Amino acid sequence: MSAQTDTQGSVTTVYKVSGMSCGHCEGSVSGELSEIAGVTSVKAVASTGEVTVVSQAPLDEEAVRAAVDEAGFELAGKA
Repeated sequence: MSAQTDTQGSVTTVYKVSGMSCGHCEGSVSGELSEIAGVTSVKAVASTGEVTVVSQAPLDEEAVRAAVDEAGFELAGKA
């Protein structure tokens, strides 16, 4: 799954993030990604390494990569 646009015009993208192992990790990644302009929702799941991001428009992957890096993890790409 890469990016999907729903009926309200939101874009849902699932990313793979390596290195998350606990709830604190999920919170760090979610917090950083939430600061990207246009992001309306973030759900990180450490057990799968997947982060689901809902935004108003497709996000620049470099901005996502920078936010994940700032949280101390590595963006492996889109799931």
